[in-house]
Amino acid sequence: MKRTVLAGLAAVVMALGAVTAAVPGNAAAPSSPASSSFVSGQIMVKFRDNAAARGVLDRHGLNDGPAIGSTGAHLITVPAGKELHLIEALSHNPAVEYAEPDLVVAPTGTDAFFDRQYALQNDGQSFTNTKGDITVPKGTPDADVDAVEAWSVTTGANIKVAVLDSGVATDNPDISPKVTARANFTTARTNEDNYGHGTHVAGIIAASRDNTIGVAGVCPGCTIMAGKVLTDTGMGSSSGLANGINWAATNGAKVINMSLAVGASTTLETAVNNAWNKGVVLVASAGNGGNTSMMYPGAYQNVIAVGATDNNDKKASWSTYGPTWVDVAAPGVSVYSTFPNHRFVLARENNRSQGYDIGSGTSMSTPIVAAVAALVWSTSANTSSDSVRAKVESTADPVGKGTDWKYGRVNACKAVGGTC
Repeated sequence: MKRTVLAGLAAVVMALGAVTAAVPGNAAAPSSPASSSFVSGQIMVKFRDNAAARGVLDRHGLNDGPAIGSTGAHLITVPAGKELHLIEALSHNPAVEYAEPDLVVAPTGTDAFFDRQYALQNDGQSFTNTKGDITVPKGTPDADVDAVEAWSVTTGANIKVAVLDSGVATDNPDISPKVTARANFTTARTNEDNYGHGTHVAGIIAASRDNTIGVAGVCPGCTIMAGKVLTDTGMGSSSGLANGINWAATNGAKVINMSLAVGASTTLETAVNNAWNKGVVLVASAGNGGNTSMMYPGAYQNVIAVGATDNNDKKASWSTYGPTWVDVAAPGVSVYSTFPNHRFVLARENNRSQGYDIGSGTSMSTPIVAAVAALVWSTSANTSSDSVRAKVESTADPVGKGTDWKYGRVNACKAVGGTC
C-alpha cells in the first residue's frame, strides 16, 4: 500500500483593504493612497525655533529625538496609537513648523495586492475578503520577515527553488513565467496544477515583483522548478516524493520546498540525505496538528522544519511545534499568494476565487523560509548548504525561540546582511 502525502493547506479566505489615515491641515499629506500607512510609535517634527522644542515636547510627555539628515526635522518617539493625535496637537503650536507621520516606503510599481502581504511588510494592516464576510484583524507592525529591506541587498539572482507539490499553474501570469522546469512524479495525466496548492506555494516564493499585478514573492528574483508529487486531488506517495527530490538535486536546485508531510521512510530519508550531500538546502512543513508529533520529511536532520506564526508574531494555534525538532517559523496565517486562474479542486471545495487568495497552514510558512534560504544563496554566504542553513537559522528573530521552535521566526533582511 502506498503511503499518502498530506498537503498542509488549511483554511483559505480572500482579503481586501489598506491602512489609511487622515492628517491635519498643516501636516504633509500623503502623495498617494498607497503611501498612507505610517510607522507606528514615531512621528517627524520640525520646529521654527529649536530652543523651544524641549518645552513644547515636555508638555506632551515627549522627548526630543535625532535629527533627520539635514532636513531640520527630528524623529520623535510617541506612544503607539497616539501618532495622529499628537501630530494634530503639535501642529496647532506656533513654535512648530510642521508635524507629520513617518510614512511607510513601499517599492515602486507595487503589486496590486502587496498591501495584503503582511508577511513581507506588516504595517498593522487589516483586510477583508471580497464578500466582506471575513476580516483578517489588524496585526502588530513589523511582525514580518523584513523582505522589503532584504531586497535592497538581493532579490535572488535566478536561484533555482524546486517546489515539490501539486504543480504550478500555467495560466497565472505572476508565477508561470518563473517556472523553468516541470516534471510529473504522480499518476496524474499532466503536470498542470489542478489542485491549487503548488501554485500558491510557488507564488509565495517567487511571484514577480513590481509588475503592478498580483503579489510579490519573498525571493522575486528566484526561478521555480515545478515537480508534481501530489495528484490532482492533493495526494501522493513516498516514492514519488523521493523521485522529485532526486530530480531537483540533479537538475541544479539550490533549495527544495516541501509543503507536505508523510510518515517516516528509509527511502525518503536517503533521498533527502543524497540531496543535502549535493549541496541542496531542504525545507519542509512541520505540520498542522497543534501538537509536538514529528512529521516527515521535516523531522529529518538534513531538513529545516518550519512552524507557523500569525500577523502578531504568535504561534498559530494549529501549528505543530517543538524546539527539539522544529527549527524555525514564518508567517503562515492568512498568507496571500497566487492560485490557478482555471477551476481547481481547492476552489471547488472551498468556494475560493481564482487567481489570488489567502492560504493558512505550515504549507504557507515553509515557502517563506525556502525563499529566505534562496536569498542567502545569492549572497557571500553561499559557500555550502551548511553555511546557508546556519545563516537562515542564526539570524531568526527570537519569536517563540526555545519554546515553540529552536531558533525563532526567520528574518530575511538579517539573513542577507541588510540594514533592518
